[in-house]
Amino acid sequence: MASPKCRILAIATHPVQYHAPLFRRMALHPALDLHVAYCTLRGAEGGHDPEFGADIQWDVPLLEGYAWSHIPNRGSGRESFFGLFNPGLWKQIRRGKFDAVLCFAGYVRASFWIAYFAARTCRAVFIFGCDQGSLEPRDGRAWKRRLKKLLWPVLYRLADQVVVSSSSAKTLIRSLGIPGDHISLTPLVVDNEWWSTKAAEVNRPIVRKSWGATDNHAVVLFCAKLQPWKRPFDLLHSFVQASIPQSLLVFAGEGPLRPQLEKEAATMGVASQVRFLGFVNQSQLPAVYAAADLMVLPSEFEPFGAVVNEAMCCRCPVVTSERVGASRDLVAPIAPGFIFSSGDVHALTGILKDAFADRSRLQRIAHAALAHIQTWSPERNIASTVDAIRIAVARKRRDPALPRRSFVR
Repeated sequence: MASPKCRILAIATHPVQYHAPLFRRMALHPALDLHVAYCTLRGAEGGHDPEFGADIQWDVPLLEGYAWSHIPNRGSGRESFFGLFNPGLWKQIRRGKFDAVLCFAGYVRASFWIAYFAARTCRAVFIFGCDQGSLEPRDGRAWKRRLKKLLWPVLYRLADQVVVSSSSAKTLIRSLGIPGDHISLTPLVVDNEWWSTKAAEVNRPIVRKSWGATDNHAVVLFCAKLQPWKRPFDLLHSFVQASIPQSLLVFAGEGPLRPQLEKEAATMGVASQVRFLGFVNQSQLPAVYAAADLMVLPSEFEPFGAVVNEAMCCRCPVVTSERVGASRDLVAPIAPGFIFSSGDVHALTGILKDAFADRSRLQRIAHAALAHIQTWSPERNIASTVDAIRIAVARKRRDPALPRRSFVR
């Protein structure tokens, strides 16, 4: 007779287009009985996104194919500790008889600590993770780095197992003194099959024509929120300095820097070569990637950068700064020369020139990108997540004071 499934509660701040396909797969896993608790329904219901500077509602299904519930948020909804305050998590965890709580809400939110203490009182393992590859904060404030260096070793020892989204994050957590067998690499992934299938359906010439580009144009893409830490001005300046014949720069994304970028493009005399698409919803993004020749993500702060996964699934080569978490796992294995130091406009200019000097080489990199991203897949993420849960539960069971629960892989 098969052992009972392992009961898992996944806690997420809100429905996310990257998590939903994973939750659907986890719901079908023979070893898991999954339930997802959402602290808000932002993204599925629509609402204002302060980083996009616009009302956002994703146009792909986020709440289908798995069991979920909405735990009312009693907090302010702001980006603060009590912005997410979901006291209902306490009752859900205490009554749910879960073997493990997998928390995707950050420790800077009150709901994280409600979940943590609830899990501890009912002897469920508590698993949370890190998606950053360094201690550097987004705003660059030195005191935050010093504080993280002091507190993070204590924080991550609270986890029964630490899950990390990249090799860089794993290196960071090891540097904090967390034992290697307490860390699981659960790669940050997208739904590879969906992106590749949708990209294959794209009529590339028609999309490029809508931008005013022919097959002969060199189309460079920036796909991200137009925020300072994404450094879109670096790409604009590099694009101008590279002076590639018959070239076009496409900005897909919305944010507070858009008016300044438009003004700067006009000032530099390249407004006719720059396109601003604004916010592009999920269902339309495969066409954007498939129609571009090269995507550039020049961020100075980017824990991973799932847009890199998306572009590679659509056979679009990617250039990133070394601050992008995906650079080490996804870009370096196929095109190490496509990684540059954040803020180095001269280096990025050189990469753009070299990339379009040999179109056949760029095509080979595109094919290699598609092949490599298949190794960084949802299936790998699920297998690693299940293994992390198995390790944490097994470690708990070795404590004779705890009741023994069955778990099958």
